[in-house]
Amino acid sequence: MQRPELLAGGDRTHPDESEYWSWVAGALYILLTADLLTTLYAADIHGVAAEANPYMRWALGEGLSVVVILNLSALVVLAGLFAGYFRLLRTAEGIEAWMLARSFEVWIGGVIAVGLFVFANNLAVIVYGRSLI
Repeated sequence: MQRPELLAGGDRTHPDESEYWSWVAGALYILLTADLLTTLYAADIHGVAAEANPYMRWALGEGLSVVVILNLSALVVLAGLFAGYFRLLRTAEGIEAWMLARSFEVWIGGVIAVGLFVFANNLAVIVYGRSLI
């Protein structure tokens, strides 16, 4: 949702919220869906012990339903946090809105980078039988 306020230099203070939700959806897909599927595949091939994350290793030991419930819970919590952040962004004005928007862009870029690394790490476990870390 674009707002007409402009900062010095012509930057919009309020970006298109649907674009931000697209970035959130991509990040959550990488972090939750792709990670879940590759983790399950790696655990099936190499066993639960090949999982580097001790929390996920515990969840895998508890069974598939626990893993899925934890991932869905993370999805709900993260979607709620993002919705709250966007609500805050809509109410902000001027430099505060600009800073909130830029900090979100840097943060979501970092989340996507970490998600891609986790995905690559899972693929390494599947192919080579060991973690990159």
